[in-house]
Amino acid sequence: MRDFKYFTPTEVVFGRESEAALPGLLKKYGAHKVLIHYGGGSAVRSGLIASIESALTEACIPFVKLGGVVPNPHLSLVYEGIELCRKEHVDFILAVGGGSVIDSSKAIAYGLAYEGDVWDFYDAKAAPKASFPVGVVLTIPASGSEMSDSSVITNTERGQKRGCNSDFCRPKFAIMNPERSFTLPAFQTACGVTDIMMHTMERYFSPDSPMSITDAVAEGLMRTVRIDGEAVLQHPDNYDLRASIMWSGSLAHNGLTGCGGRFDFGTHRLEHELSTMYDVAHGAGLAALWCHWAKYVFDVNPARFASFAEKVMDICPLDAGGKRLPDRELGLMGIEAMRAFYKRIGMPTNIPELIGRKATEEEMVTMAERCSRGGTFTVGNFLVLDRARMLEIYRLAND
Repeated sequence: MRDFKYFTPTEVVFGRESEAALPGLLKKYGAHKVLIHYGGGSAVRSGLIASIESALTEACIPFVKLGGVVPNPHLSLVYEGIELCRKEHVDFILAVGGGSVIDSSKAIAYGLAYEGDVWDFYDAKAAPKASFPVGVVLTIPASGSEMSDSSVITNTERGQKRGCNSDFCRPKFAIMNPERSFTLPAFQTACGVTDIMMHTMERYFSPDSPMSITDAVAEGLMRTVRIDGEAVLQHPDNYDLRASIMWSGSLAHNGLTGCGGRFDFGTHRLEHELSTMYDVAHGAGLAALWCHWAKYVFDVNPARFASFAEKVMDICPLDAGGKRLPDRELGLMGIEAMRAFYKRIGMPTNIPELIGRKATEEEMVTMAERCSRGGTFTVGNFLVLDRARMLEIYRLAND
């Protein structure tokens, strides 16, 4: 294992009617004027935005609003938010929604504390040195952005989806009411389950020797999300199941499940190009790629995949005679079990299932070119992926 630092400063208020804590939290963290940032669909229709407006008005906390966040949030709206906040002298960003809204809010917060172009941070031309404070009212469990150091933004003009990681953007607080997720469509729920599991899978498949307690936490989380994720699709208004998924989303991406090892996140990087090219749901894109990534990198450490099969996918490690299966056989069974799980929850398992056709060779070359930034950038740590390897994985996922 490796030495590590663990930092997770976000205050969490979890449970039914937890939104009632919002005015007090805003005052606690020094908000004088708030931007309410949201998507515009369910947050408005459910009355959540209206209730937040009412609560802030009653608490004498001034605010302005900016809706319109879309999946794979756009840089253009981030620019609009920065301009609005400067004009209105906003000093606190309140994200009301899921990962896209939170990531957009973080980008606005970065931009407000920076004299240059906020895209500099996502294009790796500069590193954040400050951020305005961000708070979250979570409605969609998936990204874990409510407790993470990550923000991902899409520059539609340049056809680029890029991430920025910094502790400056970690939210001051996160309000989590599982009842807000009762009405999520099954597809969106399944995408969230996929993303939550993947955030820990990207940490679990590390090139470093495991730390037993971190492994136990990671395996327990992944197994729980797999089981409860299937169950919640059958019982969408079950509070305990929704609570389990929501809290798992936060734990999966706040750093806890990777303490002591290097992260991989190769599948995430490859998926960013899929969702930029085809504007698909992030979780669905991850499902379309992971099994192909796994088979491509498998021989680096079959024993790790064998542990995943046994402790996450609940595959019996013994043959009919009671002898332990070889790591290679058990590990490959785990990958196939994961593919079957994706099928059961309605996720695609290759690119044609994701986009309704095969990707063209030109499209795959373009995605590999963008992911590798013209061959100058590699992704992943379990197996380092250069442009040629990225293209091979896209081709495998296209069959």
